[in-house]
Amino acid sequence: MQITGMLQGARLLQFVDFPTPEILGPDASEAQIKDMLDRHGSVFIKPVFKGGVGKKGKAGLVGRASDLKTALAEKERLYFVEHRHANQCAKSNGVTFEAAVPAQHEVYFSITDATQFRAPTMTLTHCGGMDIEEIDKTRVAQVPFDPLTGLKAFVVANALADIGAPKEIISPLVQHLPRLWELYHDFGMTTLELNPIRMRADRRGRLTPVACDFKCGFDRDDPRWHRLDLPAHLFAADYSDFEQEINQLRTHQGQSDVYVINPQGSILAPTFGGGANSLVTEMLGDDAIISSDFGGNPPYEKMKAVAAICFKHWLRQANVLFVIGGKSNNTDIFETFRAMADALREHFSKHGPTPLYVVIGRGGPNLVRGMGVFRDTCEALGLPYRFFGFDSAMSEVVDHARNVNEWMKSGGRAQVARRLGLAAAHAA
Repeated sequence: MQITGMLQGARLLQFVDFPTPEILGPDASEAQIKDMLDRHGSVFIKPVFKGGVGKKGKAGLVGRASDLKTALAEKERLYFVEHRHANQCAKSNGVTFEAAVPAQHEVYFSITDATQFRAPTMTLTHCGGMDIEEIDKTRVAQVPFDPLTGLKAFVVANALADIGAPKEIISPLVQHLPRLWELYHDFGMTTLELNPIRMRADRRGRLTPVACDFKCGFDRDDPRWHRLDLPAHLFAADYSDFEQEINQLRTHQGQSDVYVINPQGSILAPTFGGGANSLVTEMLGDDAIISSDFGGNPPYEKMKAVAAICFKHWLRQANVLFVIGGKSNNTDIFETFRAMADALREHFSKHGPTPLYVVIGRGGPNLVRGMGVFRDTCEALGLPYRFFGFDSAMSEVVDHARNVNEWMKSGGRAQVARRLGLAAAHAA
């Protein structure tokens, strides 16, 4: 659940009076764009993507114009552009026009929940405008701080001094950067990144930090993000019916992060937990239909609705229903498994049976009761299944799901179809 770009970022930064360049949205008129060009001399044209997608600049997806004709040509080029980065493919729906900010210095700044320090951590460098991984470590300050006291001015001052930042940028950053802790803390964020912050000089030569790009992520289990009244469509990765339906459940307790990896995949893997999601997504590769994180102890009604949507869109083509997660601390396995089993039973009742092999790997409270419910459902529906408990290595469970998928492709699906009494046409 992320926001990138200055279209929404500028509005959020207004809550803490952090300076931003002038921004025009996709609906900007030619007269407005011309007026911005006349006043600032140059504008940047950037595509508006859903969710978090990076490396836009390196992909040539940031335009610059100093006249109206060029600005409109860049708008046409970028308005519906597609961007592929790693295993992500995102499509723009609009552009922003952002006034150019002349500056000699650029700064990178972020706050995130760092597991290394078990505390919120500030990352800061005066070599901004670059990927943080590419910067010399001696020029990057990574400083954990106490969330009870927040990000204090002296923390910023000491960090800048330690990395040898130019003296002229230290005072303005010390004045402005601590404000970002209020934005991060007051609205339930898990990460907040500004890169670059350009140090704009006024007529007297005094510098002011101006945020020229924005990225943040939210913890949806923290209700404080609701104060922002953000439109729900911001958090869908694309415009598919599946993602839009799942997105409607994001106002409820629990998580519902989904991303369609391969619409032609054959393993439907509802996953619980971010760590499990990373491992499963990497190991399944193109066989996976979706990447998901349905953790956060969702209630029965929420989990049943999420499962029903997944089944409606993807179960017909899936060879394997792969329910996988780590050993939970607080998620009630019985409730989540009961909800998914009920959704599976109702799907078969409404849409008819489909050849399917069920593989489950999970640990946590009420695990045995939950697996018992799923076992009874699989046997009632005539589906083959294999369950793994908390003492099984997750990588081995994923390998088993992949082997089952290969078996289904090489004739197993037809065997399951005959067991369900389906015609050969429906088994393919």
